[in-house]
Amino acid sequence: MISVIIPAYNEEKYLPSTLASFRAAADGHEVELIVVDNVSTDKTAEVARSFGACVLAESEHNIARVRNAGARAARGEILVFLDADTQVPMEAFGQIVEAMRDRSVAGGSFAVKFDWNAESSAIKRHYIRLCMWAGNILKIRMGAMQFCSREGFHAIAGYDETIYVGEDSEFQYRLDRYARDRGGRTIHFYEPKAVTSARRFNQVGLLRIVFMYHPITIYLLWRRASVWKDWYQDAIR
Repeated sequence: MISVIIPAYNEEKYLPSTLASFRAAADGHEVELIVVDNVSTDKTAEVARSFGACVLAESEHNIARVRNAGARAARGEILVFLDADTQVPMEAFGQIVEAMRDRSVAGGSFAVKFDWNAESSAIKRHYIRLCMWAGNILKIRMGAMQFCSREGFHAIAGYDETIYVGEDSEFQYRLDRYARDRGGRTIHFYEPKAVTSARRFNQVGLLRIVFMYHPITIYLLWRRASVWKDWYQDAIR
């Protein structure tokens, strides 16, 4: 069984589209859906239940803690972590199942494509493309859609709950190291890409993007919750 875990905080706008794509992609696969509601004040939980999701509650605003809460409740041997504003590619679950048949594979991730709005500047788009190009070279994997074996997840103790942003890339780094130490590997699917919202980039200025989304900034400040208001206190939706 595949367990799909979606952390969600005030996601009633994006969640229906995400769950519709999940439902289409899950057809023919044994998949359970877990949505972890992070104290939403909108209809996030109601939307999730309407799609047949098991809805859990996590009160602390920490994305790593929310992901871990979903994993603890999951019954599947394969865990998939999906952002609430991300479209599941139709072929995704078939690719994951095929990859995980190889016992040397500990997990992996999907490349992402941002869904920009018409008003976003070309400079913003080029800057993010440059960051993604550099990230591919450095093997920094984004977590809009990533997966792992239950065994691998528990072996590396899940997501680091002392980190408030960048927890997905840090998790993938430790999963890669765990796989290599066992003579195994992880897989990064470049195609098809998971389409994810560019809402944060759409709504903030270029200078803020350059500073706040720079890998060095994230690494130096990822344990300071007060810095990441765009994710927690004044979350962009």
